[in-house]
Amino acid sequence: MSSSQTARSPTALAGLTLGALGVVYGDIGTSPLYALKEVFHGGHVATTPDNILGVLSLLFWTMTVIVSVKYVLLILRADNNGEGGLIAMLALATNAVNDRPRLRRGLMMVGLFGTAIFFGDAVITPAMTVLSAIEGIEVYAPDYHDAVLPVSLLVLAGLFSVQRFGTGGIGKAFGPVMLAWFLCLAALGLPHVLDNPRVLAAINPLYALNFCLEYRWVAFVALGAVVLVVTGGEALYADLGHFGKKPIRLAWYGMVMPALVINYFGQGAMLLDNPTAIKNPFYLLAPSWAEIPLFLLATAAATVASQALITAAFSVTKQAIQLGILPRLRVLHTSVTDIGQIYVPFVNWALFALVVVAVAFFGSSSKLAGAYGVAVTIDMTITTVMTFFVIRYGWRYPLALCLAATGVFFVIDVTFLASNLLKLLHGGWFPLLIGVGMFTLMLTWKQGRKQLSDKLREDAIELGTFLEAVFINPPLRVAGTAVFLSAEKGTTPNALLHNLKHNKVLHEQNIFVTVKHHEVPWIGLEQRCEAQALGHSCWQVALHFGFKDEPDVPQALALLEKQGVLLEDMETSYFLSRDIVIPTIGSGMALWREKLFASMHRNAAAAADFLHLPTNRIVELGSKVEI
Repeated sequence: MSSSQTARSPTALAGLTLGALGVVYGDIGTSPLYALKEVFHGGHVATTPDNILGVLSLLFWTMTVIVSVKYVLLILRADNNGEGGLIAMLALATNAVNDRPRLRRGLMMVGLFGTAIFFGDAVITPAMTVLSAIEGIEVYAPDYHDAVLPVSLLVLAGLFSVQRFGTGGIGKAFGPVMLAWFLCLAALGLPHVLDNPRVLAAINPLYALNFCLEYRWVAFVALGAVVLVVTGGEALYADLGHFGKKPIRLAWYGMVMPALVINYFGQGAMLLDNPTAIKNPFYLLAPSWAEIPLFLLATAAATVASQALITAAFSVTKQAIQLGILPRLRVLHTSVTDIGQIYVPFVNWALFALVVVAVAFFGSSSKLAGAYGVAVTIDMTITTVMTFFVIRYGWRYPLALCLAATGVFFVIDVTFLASNLLKLLHGGWFPLLIGVGMFTLMLTWKQGRKQLSDKLREDAIELGTFLEAVFINPPLRVAGTAVFLSAEKGTTPNALLHNLKHNKVLHEQNIFVTVKHHEVPWIGLEQRCEAQALGHSCWQVALHFGFKDEPDVPQALALLEKQGVLLEDMETSYFLSRDIVIPTIGSGMALWREKLFASMHRNAAAAADFLHLPTNRIVELGSKVEI
C-alpha cells in the first residue's frame, strides 16, 4: 500500500515531510543557483530597478501558478491508486478513454513521448545543477576558473559510481542536507530584503504585466529562463507514491516556497543596490566568511538534486519495462526491505556517459540553460493535457469545468514551451535528441512485440485441444512439476512442444503460466493468481502484476496452495521459450526498425531474472520467428 493511503502519526508525518524535502524538492530547490542570473544573462534585459522588480514578479507568479496551484492543488489529486508521475497519469488517461480507441492510441503516443523526454531531463539536471554549484569557484577564486569542469566531472563520476550501493544510506541524508539548504537560502536572502524592503513590491503582479507589455518580444524570450524556477515541479507528482499528498504539500508551503521566495527577493534586493552582482547573484549574497561553507553546501544540494533524478530514471525504466514499452534490463535490488530501491546498471552508465557529453560540450551552466527548459516544458504541457482527459472522462466532470481547470495552465505551459523552443539551436536540441532517440526505441519495442505476438498467435495451437490429443495416447509421466511460461493465455507453449518432441515425457503436474502487467501501480495478493483446471493435473494460470509490483513468479505461484496445487521447490522446473527474431522485408515496420527490434530482443535481460525464477531449475528451449 502506498504511503498516501495510510494514517500517520505526527512523528511519521514529520519524517515523511523531511524526506520529501530531500527527494522531491532537490531540483527546484537548487534553481536559485542560476534562475535569476539567466534571465539577465544575454544582456537583452537591462538591470534597471523596474526590470529587476518586473522579472522578480514574473518569477514569483510563475512559481505560484505552476507549482502552488497547478501541481500542489490540482495535479496531486490525480493519483493512480496513490501513485503519481507521467506513467501513472498515462495509465489513468488511457483507461479513461478505453471506449475511444483512436483517442487512446493518440494519448499513448503523447504519453510515450513525454516519458522519453524525461530521460533528456535526467541528463540535463545533474549536469546543470552540479556545474552551477561548482561555478562558485569562479566567484571566490577566479584564478581557478579552469578547475570548474574537472571538479564537476569528478563530483558526477563519484555520484554515478555509488549508485550500485543503493540510495538507502544516501537517502537518509537527503532530508537533513536539503533542510539545511532551504534554511540557508532564507538566511542568505532575508538580510538583503530587510535592507531594501522595496523589493517586496514585486509581489504585485502588475510589475510582471508591465514588464511583459513594455518589452514584449524580449520578455517572451526571457520566459525561457524564467521557467528555470519551476524545473523539478514534475517531481512533486512523480514522488507522490513515496510520500503522499500531505507531506509534499506541507514541505512546499511550510519550507520550500518561503525559502525560495526569500532568496530570490534577496537576490533582487541586492541587485537594486548593486546591478553588477548579476554575474552570480546567488553566491554574492553571502558574506565573505561564509563563502567556503556555502560552496560545500551548494555542491551537496546539487548532488542531492541530481540523485533524485537518477533514482527517478531507475524507477521510470522499471515501470516502462513492466508496461512493455522498453526491453527487459538487469534490475538490481539494493534493499531487502524497500522494494522501490533499485539500481539499473545500463541506465546508470548510459546517463553518466550522456551527462559527461553534456558537461564537456556545453561547458557552463549558462550554455546548458538553453538546453534545460525544453524537456521540462514539454513534460509540463503533456501532464496538463493528460489531466484534462482524466478529469473529463475518468472523473466525469462537466466539460466547462474541465476546460476552465486545465485551459489556463495549458495556455501558460504552451507559452513557456514556445519560448523555450526559441533556444532549440542553442542547446534545446540536446534533450530533444535524447527524447526522440528514446521515443524511437520505445515505439520500436512496443510495435515489434506486437508483431512478434501476432506471429506467435498465428502459428499457435490451442492448449485445450492439444492436451486432449496428447492424453488420447499419453506419454510417460515423470515425477515433479513443470511450469511452462507462455506470453499468450490458452496457447500451447513452444517449450512444451519441444519437450515432448525431444524428451517424450510429461511431468506429473503441469502449470501453464501467463504473466500479465496492468496499467495500475499495484495489484493485491487476492487478485494476483487466477487458475483454471484443465484436467490430468494440468492448470492454466494467469498472474497479474501492477507496474510497480515486483513480478516474482515463484512467490505468486505459492498462492495456488489454497486451491490444492502444491509446488515443491526442489521438484519444480521452469520451462521457457527463447525466441530468436529474424527480420524480413514485407509488412510491418521498416526493415531497419525490425533489425533494431531484433537486436533489442536479443540483448534484453533474461526473462528468468526478470521473473525471479530460480536459476538452477530453468530449462530454456529456443525457436526462430520471422517478423
